[in-house]
Amino acid sequence: MSNSIRIHSFPLSGHAHRVELFANLAGIAHEVINVDLASGANKHSEFLALNPLGQIPVIEDGDTVIADSNAILVYLARKYAPSYIPHDPVGEAEVQKFLTLAAGEIAFGPAAARLITVFNASLDADFAKETATKVLSKLEAHLDNREFLVGDNPTIADVAIYSYVAHAPEGNVSLAPYPNVRRLLVNIETLEGFKPMPITKVGLAA
Repeated sequence: MSNSIRIHSFPLSGHAHRVELFANLAGIAHEVINVDLASGANKHSEFLALNPLGQIPVIEDGDTVIADSNAILVYLARKYAPSYIPHDPVGEAEVQKFLTLAAGEIAFGPAAARLITVFNASLDADFAKETATKVLSKLEAHLDNREFLVGDNPTIADVAIYSYVAHAPEGNVSLAPYPNVRRLLVNIETLEGFKPMPITKVGLAA
């Protein structure tokens, strides 16, 4: 196992949290380097050399540099924690489906709603909440009689959706109507090595 993984992160970013969470769950030795986004540290030349887009998270694993949270999850699972990604084509395709969901409807739904309430982002709150309702309903139906999203054990699919779904109430998106989703969150939270993301602002939703 490498001792050289450096995670360039930001405490309030769900994208960054999913990488830290996975490294903890998988027991991957790592160092967290918090990037001061408020001061524009992500726009400095040193950081842009790692990720020209100026976005976190980014990891350094020796000479390997990977950006994009979902790409990082795939890389880390493939290299250090193969039990978190299926080896059969169908199972891997199922995982990829939820990585896409995390980058799409979850990002435009609960994550966007949280950006509005926590960071005063200029986004459409109604669209974000409508999208959140749709994606949470999809997850709720999928999780009927399931403990995890793919197969019988946790995968990077569960890690990818966790942070922004768990913190949906910060964007005034209630999880009360989704018992299966809440059960999944508890299943993840009780895994050895679980690391929570700081709660920044609790909205009106429970």
